[in-house]
Amino acid sequence: MTTTNNMETLPVAPLKIISLDGFRPLAEKINDLIVTARHDQAWEYKNLPAFLGYEADNFLVDAECPRFNSGEAKGIIKESVQGTDLYILADVTNHSIEYSLDNMVNRMSPDNHFQDLKRLIDACNGKAHRINVIIPFLYEGRQNKRTNLESLDCATALQELIKMGVKNIITFDALDPRVQNAIPIDGFDNFYTSYQFIRALLETEKGLKLDNDHLMIISADEGGMSKAVFYANILGVDMGMFYKRRDYSVVLNGENPVAAYEFLGSDVEGKTVLIVADMIFTGQNILEAAMELKKRKASKIFIAATYGLFAEGYDEFDEYFKKRIIDRIFTTNLTYCSPELLEKPYYTNVDLSRYLALIIDTINHDRSVDGILDSTTRIQDILTEYKKNN
Repeated sequence: MTTTNNMETLPVAPLKIISLDGFRPLAEKINDLIVTARHDQAWEYKNLPAFLGYEADNFLVDAECPRFNSGEAKGIIKESVQGTDLYILADVTNHSIEYSLDNMVNRMSPDNHFQDLKRLIDACNGKAHRINVIIPFLYEGRQNKRTNLESLDCATALQELIKMGVKNIITFDALDPRVQNAIPIDGFDNFYTSYQFIRALLETEKGLKLDNDHLMIISADEGGMSKAVFYANILGVDMGMFYKRRDYSVVLNGENPVAAYEFLGSDVEGKTVLIVADMIFTGQNILEAAMELKKRKASKIFIAATYGLFAEGYDEFDEYFKKRIIDRIFTTNLTYCSPELLEKPYYTNVDLSRYLALIIDTINHDRSVDGILDSTTRIQDILTEYKKNN
């Protein structure tokens, strides 16, 4: 999990981790990885004052945000965080967390989760040496630009966190990385998951031919172009995209309807196709793209999206799988994955726990994350190994 290079520098402060309820299963895996790694590494340093608290059986802090019957809440930290390098982990999309309001069961919304995040920062009372927030699905990341009179929720949220004393904000595959312009002189890291997805694809699907005649990368819309370009370049294959011209004079279900839908790219007949996207919300764009590709006689269709929200359930995905339109879907465990989703025969969950543990351990040592951000060499290594064995 960790790199030996980290031991060349002192930790900034003793490490502590707080997880909001929605992030807890992944936080526990991260904690176990760091505990194991530090037990293996720290034995020769554990008596040095600078490494006080470096080795521990648990880095998770006992904290919670209980709610009153009115729906209001408060953040409580039940142990000291004095002088610690604190990492607060939040999944603002986890809709499985429930609370009671006027004897009715309500589900937590992104707004509720973000308020709880701020409550726990507030509960620190300025005692932590440094506060870092890991929020994989960036809160209000889709509300990142203004047309007419609209709120800029993502920018406002980032500024709120910085004003509360947060030093570093860490996210993954931000829908628009330019949101960091809202806090240009403060810590903001946007990590990419391309290595983990390519590794999961190669481990799951044996016998793939990774060349321009058999594989193609597709972006379901213009928003995923940059990601598709990266995948195409690193794999050495062609790419294509679907262009959607929207009618901005009409709003249906919070979105502008599609007026025209066109495919830009070379022939996909007989090829394996990987559709890459930042997220699956309703999945309508991706399923429409898959249908169009199947009409063009694509052989196999895989879908890779960092965040699988599946806001309208799985029925349509089940149907597309039964009809052999799609073959497999890959999403990460950075956001909540329901037990039902995990049991789908066409679904693969891409585990990011080791990646997150490495990020936390590296930043705790105040080392550069450039080596983690650049995954090109690691991807090329696994591609070489795969081609050798297949």
